Amino acid sequence: MGKVKLIWKMGEDTYKSVFAKLQIEIKSIYYKLMILLTELDVYKLSEKLSDKVWYDYDRWPEKAQKTLGLQVIRSADSIAANIAEGYGRFTPLDRKRFYRFSRGSFEETKAWLRKAIRRKLLDTDSVGEYNVIIQELGPKLNAFIKSTK
Repeated sequence: MGKVKLIWKMGEDTYKSVFAKLQIEIKSIYYKLMILLTELDVYKLSEKLSDKVWYDYDRWPEKAQKTLGLQVIRSADSIAANIAEGYGRFTPLDRKRFYRFSRGSFEETKAWLRKAIRRKLLDTDSVGEYNVIIQELGPKLNAFIKSTK
């Protein structure tokens, strides 16, 4: 309490200066506590999935690329993009909204990949690799959404 009175007696400019420094320090502590987006497992897995889709696309015939291929690339890229956009939002409600969009894109990506499997665009090894990523990403994405407060 003595410090507050001392600052106040020093004048309004000094008070504003100390307040500004305190705000900077609080923001610095907040950012140190916040995990970088690129360090989140859910983000890393979504990037891994979209990169796999991106590179597999190149092996598909032109018809598949122009129809299914572009759609699955967009939906897979949207998973990480929506996580990133939500991560940059201020309120938990706003963050959750984008994380839910991400889950929708995840489900859409799985639907496109099921079509790619039925149409024999993916070999057995690729299907196995997708399954590993999807089996890990789904629960982590749901847990990430639930943990957002």
